[in-house]
Amino acid sequence: MNSEDAAKRKSDRLEARIPAQQKALLLRAASIRGQSLTEFVVSCATKAATEVIRESQLLELSKRDQLAFAEALLNPPRASQRLKKAARQYVKQTQ
Repeated sequence: MNSEDAAKRKSDRLEARIPAQQKALLLRAASIRGQSLTEFVVSCATKAATEVIRESQLLELSKRDQLAFAEALLNPPRASQRLKKAARQYVKQTQ
């Protein structure tokens, strides 16, 4: 990461208004972890965002892969010369 990226990260802000009771809960949890409120909120939000994105990508890939697999079964592509050569080599090596 270059210095411009580091400077930009420091200058970005995220503000949220939350009930006092919720803030107290977050402060207590941050204290247990030995973090500031900001560190705690950012780390938890980052972890949650990463998980949401990962789950989303897994579901999208799964659907896309299912469609590609079904298409390949219904309309298989013709074997290229390269694939045929690889198959012959495989047969030789495994006999």
